[in-house]
Amino acid sequence: MLQIGDEVVYFSAVFLLVMLGTRSAMGASLLTAFLYVFMVMFRFPPVPADQSGRVLRPRAPSGGVPVVAHRGGSHDAPENTLAAIREASRNGATGVELDLSFTADGVPILMHDDTVDRTTNGSGPVNKMQFVQLRRLDAAARHRLRERFSGEKVPTLQEAVEECIRHQLTIFFDVKGQPDKAASVLREMYKTFPVLYNTSLVSSFEPKVIYKMRQTDPNVVTALTHRPWRLSRFGDGTPRTLSSWNQLWTGVLDVLLDWAHHHILWKLCGVSAILVQKDFISQDYVQYWAEREVEVVGWTVNTAEEKDYYQNLLNIGFITDSLLEDCDPHY
Repeated sequence: MLQIGDEVVYFSAVFLLVMLGTRSAMGASLLTAFLYVFMVMFRFPPVPADQSGRVLRPRAPSGGVPVVAHRGGSHDAPENTLAAIREASRNGATGVELDLSFTADGVPILMHDDTVDRTTNGSGPVNKMQFVQLRRLDAAARHRLRERFSGEKVPTLQEAVEECIRHQLTIFFDVKGQPDKAASVLREMYKTFPVLYNTSLVSSFEPKVIYKMRQTDPNVVTALTHRPWRLSRFGDGTPRTLSSWNQLWTGVLDVLLDWAHHHILWKLCGVSAILVQKDFISQDYVQYWAEREVEVVGWTVNTAEEKDYYQNLLNIGFITDSLLEDCDPHY
């Protein structure tokens, strides 16, 4: 829960900032009161702790922390495929993270990128291809183990869900956009497979996706995904733009977005977890969220040293590209 002290500090800060900007105590009071009423009326309560605990803290085979295979374990098998799900289960993962996308004819499938170029032997935007066209592609064509997994197909969302249920894996559904369509499709999936309420969560970088999911089905466990400086820098730290003005502007937006994630958005959406880029997680950070009954999950944790840190010091779950060996991160 949001602590009482937090609310006093946050809304006092809003009041002071507005008053400094408008030089009107009355205007600042009215706006602050409006924001407070908005938060009270439109925020979603989190799902019960026992339900979120079954998703976020499933019993690991080794007795350690939960380990989630990123895109099904993109180093160990072609990402976002049924083969990856099977490999993740075989290699000891407690769950898999899968990316939801849609074809031109509206079929929900697994695909991380906007195009099929990086992962298949095809070319072109996913949302411009019919499912029958996508199905002809080899999803293993560009993977380092392409010979072993040759002919692997791009799966539908339902095929992936059925495979995960078969292997008793938790699922982290990652949604990049299209909140209305994604929420509708996922709601139908939860109705078809009620076990998902206790074995999966929906996550996104976009708060509007999570908010729409909670509107559509408030019983679904959800998480916000966050990486500080995401608007101004790529995953490897390089600037997204060479323009000094644009770097400054996106940097300011990053600061505001980071503040909003930690003080407003998580409460408004009623999330049960926050998925954070590994370099920004510490014991104090985990404690901050524990005081608010929100679980922290780190991504993408790809070396033995990092995994030991998460297992034995932080004692929190993490997302990894490989359960077998050290590998470079996939952004």
